[in-house]
Amino acid sequence: MFSGMLFIFTPLVVGYFISISSQSLLNKINKTTSNLIYVILALMGLSLAALDNLGQNLQIILKFTAVFFTCLSLANLAVLPLVDKFLPIQTDASNSKLPLSSMALESVKLILVVGGGLIVGLALPYELNWVDTASEWILFLLLFFIGIQLRNSGLTLRQILLNKHGMVIALLIIVSSMLGGIIAAQILEIDLFKALAMSSGFGWYSLAGILMGDAFGPIYGGASFMIELLRELIALVLIPLFIRTRPCTAIGYAGATAMDFTLPVIQTTGGVRCVPIAIVSGFILSLLVPVMMLFFVSLAS
Repeated sequence: MFSGMLFIFTPLVVGYFISISSQSLLNKINKTTSNLIYVILALMGLSLAALDNLGQNLQIILKFTAVFFTCLSLANLAVLPLVDKFLPIQTDASNSKLPLSSMALESVKLILVVGGGLIVGLALPYELNWVDTASEWILFLLLFFIGIQLRNSGLTLRQILLNKHGMVIALLIIVSSMLGGIIAAQILEIDLFKALAMSSGFGWYSLAGILMGDAFGPIYGGASFMIELLRELIALVLIPLFIRTRPCTAIGYAGATAMDFTLPVIQTTGGVRCVPIAIVSGFILSLLVPVMMLFFVSLAS
């Protein structure tokens, strides 16, 4: 099991050691990474189409999504207000309005890609045995590019260690998510390590869905994708509502997306003081998603 984890984890580590100074090259890598995510999500849809008893399996995916999302959200929101209470920060609150609907549409596009793959898979009169192999090879390439992105994100170890708010938020998200995963495992009566792996997505829906799908099949992959995508969509609503009174809670609930997708919302509604906290917490969680998820995958029965 550990050999399989290392085989998948290697391209991420190799990519992380590559430093790139050319901004144009980094832009090309970012664009390629986004395109690969769409490709793998479409392949996830094809994998769902190849499942026997598709209707029943879709019900299982929705059940897993509902239970995990509820347990993880409640666990996260139970502890994040402690940061606001004991480590309060002053925000530069803004009344600026962001087109949240257009940002939410970007997330909806990803659902449409998976759905499109599902429809195409159901319509094709061919065997889909090649899908899993294709997904694995594209996953390796994607992890390599993600490693490069993390290395060249602009954050140094010193910047991370000096931002106590970001580190505490990330720690609380990790611990509370593990507790939420344990509860979800008991409710659904599934393997504990599979549940902990599913709880390690921290909002990174594309990578979480891809890794879980590669490890345990499209049911777990589809559920992980939906769980983390829901976190992002809910975060887009919660951040403007709570950033003024509970900024750390708002930033923390965004999870890994605080350093990229939801960062514009955090900056506009909370001000520049929230930005370093969001970037550090989001960076730590983004870095740990593949590490923790692959670790628990290797332990799962």
